[in-house]
Amino acid sequence: MGAVYRYLAVVMDKCRRKVVGWSFGHRQDVNLTLAALNYAVPNRRPGSGLIFHTDRGIEYAAGAFKERLAELGFTQSMNRPGKVTDNAFIESFFHSMKSEVFHGYTFTADREVRQTLRRYLPFYNRDRLHSSLNYVSPATYEKLQA
Repeated sequence: MGAVYRYLAVVMDKCRRKVVGWSFGHRQDVNLTLAALNYAVPNRRPGSGLIFHTDRGIEYAAGAFKERLAELGFTQSMNRPGKVTDNAFIESFFHSMKSEVFHGYTFTADREVRQTLRRYLPFYNRDRLHSSLNYVSPATYEKLQA
């Protein structure tokens, strides 16, 4: 039997490098990204005018996603064509997560992946030091900025 793919959508506060919403699922589609966005909004309670940056994936260009951003008063920003470095902060997150908890492991059930995510994401926000934040965690950085 071949590999089975699962997908993770993440919403990150770019300034603080803090994961504020996420969704895990069987399909990389607008429902996955909307779930991550809808998880993040009540956690952060951002005001209108927020710039929400994404890559150019179809799930972010979908009408339902754009409508939700408009409903929230957010302005959507997307990577420039061919400029993958526009999303370097989220690419760095995925690289770190994969190398720290996923590479070399085989999961036999979605439940195991969710449990791993539920352990890793709080660690990432609370404890993991970030060079871009002067070697403090996102949570510490956020407290220092308050």
